[in-house]
Amino acid sequence: MCVSRENNWKDWRRISAGSLEAYVFATLCVVIAGLLRWGLGLVSEQILTFPTFYPAVFFSALVGGAGPGAFAAVLGGLSGWWAFMPPNYMFFPVTVGQQIGLLMYLSASLLIVWGADRYRKVTKRLEDEEKFRKLAVDELAHRLKNKLATIHSIISFQLRDDPQIRDAILSRLTALSATDDLIMATQGQGADLRGILSAELRPYGVSRVSMDGPAVLLPPKLALMMALVVHELATNAAKYGALSSSAGNLSIQWSLADARLDLEWRESGGPAVAAPVHRGFGTRLFSRALEQFGGAVDASFATTGLICKLSFALQESSPSTDVTATQPKVLAAD
Repeated sequence: MCVSRENNWKDWRRISAGSLEAYVFATLCVVIAGLLRWGLGLVSEQILTFPTFYPAVFFSALVGGAGPGAFAAVLGGLSGWWAFMPPNYMFFPVTVGQQIGLLMYLSASLLIVWGADRYRKVTKRLEDEEKFRKLAVDELAHRLKNKLATIHSIISFQLRDDPQIRDAILSRLTALSATDDLIMATQGQGADLRGILSAELRPYGVSRVSMDGPAVLLPPKLALMMALVVHELATNAAKYGALSSSAGNLSIQWSLADARLDLEWRESGGPAVAAPVHRGFGTRLFSRALEQFGGAVDASFATTGLICKLSFALQESSPSTDVTATQPKVLAAD
């Protein structure tokens, strides 16, 4: 039933402004308005002449444009004048009060036609712009996928003799590509934090990972940064931490307050971890990525596994007030 009503609404929206169908629709609206006014007249003789004709004018202009709207106004005025204005079923004589009533009806109807037609045009323009934007986004997404495929091929060929570096670069590009898909799914608005985490951690087994936190839509720039950060943490966990052991587990919890996101990455059940002796790519990535979002990170290497706490603002431009706070101690994913 809901689908049928939606399709009927779309069918009405397909009526072209000023077309024959629009004038037929306007005539039908006036006929319905006349029948309603006749029915109300049976209930009480004190009903005004034109109240049911105003909606007919509005819907005629909204669906068919200014021409059918004006047509409905004139047709409704003549119908109401002839059928419901004393003396009934006659155009004359007309009193001064009736002349004023007709003039007020036509004036109000013209305002309704103007407003409804303007609304119809603005709505149509917005719909056209939305369709064009969606088409442009889809085209850009398609081109981006083609470019990423080309980049993958170039990297695979150029670094064929160094598989470790090659695989590290390709895995990071894959993480960005997956987040791009999530962003495209929201028409460029951003990506859901849980979706980013799920996409990156899915290869390691859902039963080993627990996630708890509210729904958070990250802006596009922040979403891409988060994808790289999660990728580095997951890669480290798979190489050295909880995800490198069949008995290891990972718990991720986050909360949102005052437009600031706090996330805790807690590993357990894996091998003992230790602080890195040098700053790798992952460490430098955390430092630079979180600075622009007022970010801070606190990593501790407990005997049970790595515990990493991230905190950053959701605004896309939030300069860090404490650069030293963004110097994390994380395992290097070199």
